Amino acid sequence: MKDTPAKELSAFQKENIKRRARYVMVFVLLIAALFAICILNINTGNVDMSVSRIIEILFERSGDPYEVSIIWKIRLPRILMAAILGGALSLSGFMLQTFFENPIAGPFVLGISSSAKMVVAFVMIWFMNYYRAVSSYVLIAAAFVGSLISILFIILFSRRLNSMATLLVAGIMIGYICSAITDFVVTFAADSDIVNLHNWSKGSFSGMNWSNVKVAAIVVGITLVVVFLEAKPISAYQLGEAYAQSMGVNIKVFRIILIMLSSILSATVTAFAGPISFVGIAVPFLVKRLLNTSKPIVVIPGTFLGGAVFCMFCDLIARMAFSPTELNISTVTSIFGAPIVIYMMLKRKR
Repeated sequence: MKDTPAKELSAFQKENIKRRARYVMVFVLLIAALFAICILNINTGNVDMSVSRIIEILFERSGDPYEVSIIWKIRLPRILMAAILGGALSLSGFMLQTFFENPIAGPFVLGISSSAKMVVAFVMIWFMNYYRAVSSYVLIAAAFVGSLISILFIILFSRRLNSMATLLVAGIMIGYICSAITDFVVTFAADSDIVNLHNWSKGSFSGMNWSNVKVAAIVVGITLVVVFLEAKPISAYQLGEAYAQSMGVNIKVFRIILIMLSSILSATVTAFAGPISFVGIAVPFLVKRLLNTSKPIVVIPGTFLGGAVFCMFCDLIARMAFSPTELNISTVTSIFGAPIVIYMMLKRKR
């Protein structure tokens, strides 16, 4: 009987070691996948270059000016934006799932991305009538307003609808309405000044530059730090509002913070790349399954890395599957993300 507490402690310690080893293994795999897909993206295109040549250009910027220009002005900004925006979209989905307490809630499914797209389209068309270019911060602000509009409607619906499934359907309908309005506006506003609006409205990482990367990195980086600082309140909220209140969490303020942070992230993605489907649902689910935990302090960085890997991989497929024709990024993310969502729904029903 005297050895029992020691044995129990030993078993607990072993379980803790196994859990941490699993976390380390998953993060190592995600980081390795991130670097591997990054090199593959840089090396894949109409101009083939060896890995050693790519490394030389990346670190020394020496060699054929044409190859240097391809990597530093075209491929690298696009890859980095796919990673930054993919991580942002996945993290936005994780926070919406926490807010609505439903793993199928996401920026695209709830119509948030479509609403942000609609407002950005209006702003781009209006600005193009008076200015030659639109500031990235203006587009992010417009997408943020659009995101908030959609979220406010969803919150109003949530007070009247008891079923979460019905609420999700309401979000989907909002998305369809906003997409229809956007398509209508784009159809009648098509001219030489807004030629890129067509591709952007369908979702794409093409045409990115270092100015875009800088703005996205600043906005997403600051938001990511704030989300990480909110890890403990999120963890308490996951156990129920009553428990979170007992731990000193101001529920009303906390829910507003969740919505604001999620809206900023999804707005940044929509402003630069347009609407991207299913990433915000599929990636958090996969990361939680890989880590075998829902602890925010672990899931937050894991979800960001997972989203970066997922979007970089999908962007590679979009570029090369039917080269030289490029697919919309949402087409590829839907192919990989939709089956995961279907599996999630079947699993929840069981």
